[in-house]
Amino acid sequence: MEYTVQKLGSLAGISTRTLRYYDEIGILKPARISSSGYRIYGQKEVDRLQQILFYRELGVSLDNIKDIVTAPSFDGANALREHREKLLEKREQLDLLIANVDKTIALAEGRIKMSDKEKFEGFKQKMIDDNEKKYGKEIREKYGNDTVEKSNAKVMNMTKEQHEEVTALANQVTETLAQAFATGDPAGELAQKAADLHKQWLTYFWNEYSKEAHAGLGQMYVDDPRFTAYYDEKQPGTAEFFKDAILIYTGMNK
Repeated sequence: MEYTVQKLGSLAGISTRTLRYYDEIGILKPARISSSGYRIYGQKEVDRLQQILFYRELGVSLDNIKDIVTAPSFDGANALREHREKLLEKREQLDLLIANVDKTIALAEGRIKMSDKEKFEGFKQKMIDDNEKKYGKEIREKYGNDTVEKSNAKVMNMTKEQHEEVTALANQVTETLAQAFATGDPAGELAQKAADLHKQWLTYFWNEYSKEAHAGLGQMYVDDPRFTAYYDEKQPGTAEFFKDAILIYTGMNK
């Protein structure tokens, strides 16, 4: 069966503008152009659109989706199996959050008692799962499975107060780093304060702190484009600046 832009957009629940944009960037080309100038899509394009929408639902960027689905080695069936696994992981996260909400409702209605630890279990597990999805492979390769599992256990055992403290620390790191970047001096007082706050933040997640590991993490912020994009979102160059500040702070800049 063949579809025009309007029909395919209606079928998939997306706008015709989106389909035209996908054509422009080369992620989803029509099978052919009709004699009247209309884009015509066939079964192959329908299947690819399904894959694209799956990846979008998982939060993958369009640039990365294009690299994946246009690669000569792309295997549609295998991709669907991977999608299924990711969706199951997502369902587990949602089930945990729903269970947490149900408990909280029951607590509010006086039907059960719930510890402060239980109130935050769903959110902490989601944080762990999100980090695992984004950076798990690289972190495990760099620090080992045992270190990562111990860190995850430490997060799950955080008290409400500790969770609030580490959240406040994360905000302090961001604010202080932005102020330090404006000075342009990674060895300056503000930059070194940001590195020290970062160390304090790390101790909530790491069983043991070492200058070498801290410096290695700073290096990862510039080596891994995802970390770089996170730190450079508002001010390009922040990741490199922060790395330099951490290396100075740890004495590993020699």
